[in-house]
Amino acid sequence: MIIDTRFRGPEGSGNGGYVAGLLAGHLSTDTVTVTLRRPPPLGTELRVSVDDERGLSARLWDGEAVVAEALAGAIVVPPVAPVPYEEALGAAAGFRGADGHPFPGCFVCGTDREPGDGLRLAPGRVADGTVAAPWTPAEEPGPELVWAALDCPGAWSFLEPGRASVLGTMTAQVTGLPAAGEQCVVMGLARTREGRKTHAATALYGADGRLLGRAEQIWIEVAPARFAPSAPAAKPEMSPSVNFPVEEATPATEHCWSS
Repeated sequence: MIIDTRFRGPEGSGNGGYVAGLLAGHLSTDTVTVTLRRPPPLGTELRVSVDDERGLSARLWDGEAVVAEALAGAIVVPPVAPVPYEEALGAAAGFRGADGHPFPGCFVCGTDREPGDGLRLAPGRVADGTVAAPWTPAEEPGPELVWAALDCPGAWSFLEPGRASVLGTMTAQVTGLPAAGEQCVVMGLARTREGRKTHAATALYGADGRLLGRAEQIWIEVAPARFAPSAPAAKPEMSPSVNFPVEEATPATEHCWSS
């Protein structure tokens, strides 16, 4: 697997949702939990290992380093409810990232991306702790692009000006694919916050209101400068994707969706 620079999130790193969706495609289950252990490198040959014969777990490797781990997952909480497409369209005008984006080159929500190059999602507030973004794919997307669309709206449900977060863990279920030109709505909801960790949820709805995908996430607050082009490499004893010890990168098991 090689992650093209087009599919970047923070500078020099693959978009977490997109990479998680690629890895999830190697499992035999429709609901998958992916934990990112370090920033997915761009333009580098990566190796995928499927760890059991039933196809219920897999890992993504950069040489001898684990980049991400995928396991069969489950989501038992209700999905974020949708808003009408017109309301999402109006909310996009208030996208906070338009006035200062921590990762403007992000494939999903980056403000520096041209139409047709990135998804250009602009999640704006529709209620306290809830955002919505319109999305009209030019072509029918693959499941990995649905994972990508389900990624960033979770962060924008809680991000404050001058702050940045990166995806740590995402449990997603893709139940359908939108058609080319279909007017879809992506929702994001801030659930809870624990120090630097924020639990969020996202959902994607088609033009007829059908649920196309949903996700539960854990985001980790980081300094935006960490992913600047001149940022030094992370120390090997730390989990580079979140800048804290590896054992803290996996969330507590009391959450049934394990993200």
